[in-house]
Amino acid sequence: MTIDFGKTATDYANHRAGFPDSLFDRLFADGTLTAGDRLLDLGTGTGTLARSFTARGCAVTGLDPSASMLAEAVRLAEAQGTAVDFKEGRAEATGEPDNAFDVVTAGQCWHWFDGNAAAAEVNRVLRPGGHMVTAHLDWLPTPGSVAAATESIVLQINPGWPYGGGNGVHPKAMVDLAAAGFTDIESFSYDVDIRYSHIAWRGRMRASAGVAAVLDAPRVAAFDTALQKMLADRFPQDPLSVVHRIWVVRARSPG
Repeated sequence: MTIDFGKTATDYANHRAGFPDSLFDRLFADGTLTAGDRLLDLGTGTGTLARSFTARGCAVTGLDPSASMLAEAVRLAEAQGTAVDFKEGRAEATGEPDNAFDVVTAGQCWHWFDGNAAAAEVNRVLRPGGHMVTAHLDWLPTPGSVAAATESIVLQINPGWPYGGGNGVHPKAMVDLAAAGFTDIESFSYDVDIRYSHIAWRGRMRASAGVAAVLDAPRVAAFDTALQKMLADRFPQDPLSVVHRIWVVRARSPG
């Protein structure tokens, strides 16, 4: 599958929930970040992390390979009155100067990178002792949940989708960063309930790697129709409460 989130940039911007305030509170409280940090956000997408870090006093550059996603990121930043320097580029070759950043982040995207190349590039652009932080926010498809029922529809429309049944744990970044010489590597996770209206959940699922980022328009429409019916039949409560797991990896540049 060729996955292109640019095909679903509008749904991504409108319906994919950003990370909760609790994550940012924790990262600032424990000293991983401080106001005034120079921060590079890789795979910034629609700028969810970039905008939140900017609002907390960081000077943020957001990097993404998709012009469509960056256009949505600029629109959302302007609407919020946050000043982020958005640029088109890739995690494996950012084009940024050596030692230019105090912190590098990657939200919901490290698994799409060439991990070894990205880790080496992060080490290059970080100042000595700077922090690398990866974060994921994944629904948990527990038996009987709306997430599990939704995944079954994705597989009906897209049988080759390989990302179902996840547990929200993403250790690959730890391996990649260790291979690049990063130190003080650690992880933490916690679960949160996120509320979605039926319309928002449908939009969030269209904006996923298994649906509009990879399927043609007729199959996306077929998926959306099937999901709408399933929600009405099996999960009529509106809004829905969907359990998600936040998984974070952080490490220090060897310098």
